[in-house]
Amino acid sequence: IEIYSLHVDCRVTSRFAHTVITSKIANRANESREATFEVELPKTAFISNFSMSIDGKVYPGIIKEKASAQQQFDTAVSQGQSAGLVKITGRKMEQFQVSVSVAAGSKVTFELTYEELLKRQLGKYELLLKVRPQQLVQHFQMDVHIFEPQGIRFLETDSTFLTNELTEALTKVQNETKAHILFKPTIDQQKNPDAGETLLNGDFIVRYDVERHETAGDIQIVNGYFVHYFAPHEMPVLPKNVVFVIDRSGSMAGRKIEQTRDALLKILQDLRAEDHFSFITFNSKVSEWRSSLLEASSENVASAAAFVQTLSANGGTDIHGALLRAVATLHRAEVLPTRSVSMIILLTDGQPTSGETKVEVIQENIQKAIGGKFALFCLGFGFDVSYKFLEKMALSNGGLARRIYENADAALQLQGFYQEVATPILMQIEMQYPENGIEGLTKNNFKMFFEGSEIVVSGKISNELDLLPVEIKAQSHTSDLTLKEEANIKEKEQVFQNQSYIFGNFIERLWAYLTIQQLLEKSISAPITQQKALEAQALELSLRFGFVTPLTSLLVTKPTEQPQAELANKPSEAG
Repeated sequence: IEIYSLHVDCRVTSRFAHTVITSKIANRANESREATFEVELPKTAFISNFSMSIDGKVYPGIIKEKASAQQQFDTAVSQGQSAGLVKITGRKMEQFQVSVSVAAGSKVTFELTYEELLKRQLGKYELLLKVRPQQLVQHFQMDVHIFEPQGIRFLETDSTFLTNELTEALTKVQNETKAHILFKPTIDQQKNPDAGETLLNGDFIVRYDVERHETAGDIQIVNGYFVHYFAPHEMPVLPKNVVFVIDRSGSMAGRKIEQTRDALLKILQDLRAEDHFSFITFNSKVSEWRSSLLEASSENVASAAAFVQTLSANGGTDIHGALLRAVATLHRAEVLPTRSVSMIILLTDGQPTSGETKVEVIQENIQKAIGGKFALFCLGFGFDVSYKFLEKMALSNGGLARRIYENADAALQLQGFYQEVATPILMQIEMQYPENGIEGLTKNNFKMFFEGSEIVVSGKISNELDLLPVEIKAQSHTSDLTLKEEANIKEKEQVFQNQSYIFGNFIERLWAYLTIQQLLEKSISAPITQQKALEAQALELSLRFGFVTPLTSLLVTKPTEQPQAELANKPSEAG
């Protein structure tokens, strides 16, 4: 079985990435063989198309509601004949895999399309492409086209497998708003001189950021849909009040508690003098380092560092008691700066085993106690945590959950997370648009904005409007801000008119992608009664736009003489 051609074609238009992977395979043997198509794609992406053509006949993948696809699948295949086609591989990726039997001398072409909105983190967007053909490929080519109407501020490529010879196969062409990255190694360049097999095995990463001249963000419009990007910078940082809640139960013993100590020592160095902080540690008992929040003076930081050095692990896990104590500490604090951001950062590696252990009760009590006043961030260390529980608790309290992987770099993962939330520069952000001029507006109120990230709002503009006025209200460290801008719809539409390689309705698809993500996220923390309605909306959009989301399945059809159908479902982090 020979992969004679493999083409990765990725087009990023205004942060929305559309990637098509085409693999052409020939069976050079004189009997039928199995051809396998294996692709890794980001967990944040949605598959939007798959097809397979064998000797000119096309077998398209069909996107259906999960339940009805499952029924069709069950009738087509006796139970246990076929495994799931998509599984999580590693931290950021999931793998899609399909095999088909190919007759002697025949050829098959596989084509997979996936789409995602690139998220700005720590001042840059990252496009991650996995390269793993597992054999030398005669025609191997990767194209990344980027078009950013705001202008490209910087662009870099990075890779885990590029040798000096392979670097010669990489070209970058770039002007103010566009970039084209081409990677086209010959068979000789792909070859490992010692072992003879392929060197192409690993990550190919493109990182970039855009220019920002408008204070009220940037609005882009195509076919009646708009997207509004807002990422202010160079603003004074809001002081923060942080309570670190650290699990020191028996399961944290050894390497995990060491890595936690290392990370906390670095994080302490990063606190600003105007920040306030405290530590609560817990096993079956809850202990406070100090009875109140302290300012991050050099003496207090030094004394906290000495305390962190002494952290050891044994005993049970009273998550409930520890979080309630953290909330009480923030409620009690008297001398905090009037304009400041309060947050609790919980790090745990297990299930609640001491004190209150029913997760529903814990979630409810914590939400009541916080009362919308602070953000709760939950970091789950390893795979013994109930990620679902942590995610629901964080999302119900204006924060987010992250998994920390038990690897050598766990301390760096913890620091990396802290860096994302270390510099809040705005709070209570309201993005306002004409009330009766916009339909299907995505989330437009945000509790806080962190330096280096980006707020994205999208919606459909009613036909009557010629101008789209926007108003942003927010609180900064020094004042209440009101930022205004007015976008001329006709002019904005012009920007994309003559860009030949853009798929025409990309903002509409971006809007659908963002809406589905937000509906699914909302349903995690919504009461059961609302959950069904949110999921029904997300399902309707997933089907209308042909996205494989947690609510839909891709049914892969095959030639009749082969095991009939296979199902691709999106795996979940909480699974």
